[in-house]
Amino acid sequence: MTLDPQVIAYRAARAAAGVPALYTQTLAEARAADLAAIRAGGGDVEPVHEVRDTVVPGPAGDLPVRVHRPAGAGPLPTLVYFFGGGWTLGSVDTADGICRRLANATGCQVVTVGYRLAPEHPFPAAVHDCHAAVRWLAAHAEQFGADPARLAVGGDSAGGNLAAAVTLLARDSGGAALAAQLLVYPNTDQRERAEPAGEQDPLLFNRHSVAWYRGHYLPDPADAANPLASPLLAGDLTGLPPALVITAEYDPLREEGERYADRLRAAGVPVELARYAGMIHGFFAMPGAFDAGRHAQDRAAAFLRDRLGAAPAVPADSGAVHG
Repeated sequence: MTLDPQVIAYRAARAAAGVPALYTQTLAEARAADLAAIRAGGGDVEPVHEVRDTVVPGPAGDLPVRVHRPAGAGPLPTLVYFFGGGWTLGSVDTADGICRRLANATGCQVVTVGYRLAPEHPFPAAVHDCHAAVRWLAAHAEQFGADPARLAVGGDSAGGNLAAAVTLLARDSGGAALAAQLLVYPNTDQRERAEPAGEQDPLLFNRHSVAWYRGHYLPDPADAANPLASPLLAGDLTGLPPALVITAEYDPLREEGERYADRLRAAGVPVELARYAGMIHGFFAMPGAFDAGRHAQDRAAAFLRDRLGAAPAVPADSGAVHG
């Protein structure tokens, strides 16, 4: 299939505006540009019953977390969400729109973790930050109004990679029983390949983007063989939580995401795989630009409702919007 018409229009607008690729910018410029692009493509900001910022202990100090809580009494099923950005860009603000929509559409509490970024903090800092946050939330579920028996992890792109790595750690080290995992176009194989599959358009996410992010996160290329960096290379995937894996047709990460879904299924893990035809990397975070982004978020919400026994939230008053 060819690129979706909305992607073609998006690409043309970027070309006309002369938008530089993130990997050609300084870190500060790329971090600001990434957040601006996501906010521009995110659509309307949805009100949520309660949005608050707090911290949890991490391996190297407190980690910022943002809690998106829909209306509802008692412990709620909870999704711990890790933002994308190639382990190099992003913050709790990056995933705010996604978390608001998922909280409303699922009736689940959604908690975003502000893990440490590369290159200042390379692998495995982000993995251990995310795992520490999940363990803390599970151990202090009452403090967060969370149901520890209905706890899930998820994320997009690098966040999907981190979610997959956290499921491995949670299975092997205990401390959190996970009921589901949401993996949106996840990185699962960090080994360098001559010709990554997917779209190589220089105006979009491409092999140069992949290499730029990997270089920041994995300064030692040998770390690519570590399953916490490349979950696809884990020897045993049995006992992991049910998964929804979302991929995009024109994405260098499509093949490795779908291979991971196949390996999970072969290991006896219940898996749903949804490939979005004509779409590009990043579409899930931009429902204001791509109809498929909203559809994919709806698909994710349905999966979480099913696995966590949740129901859509009562719409919040507009005065509840954070900030």
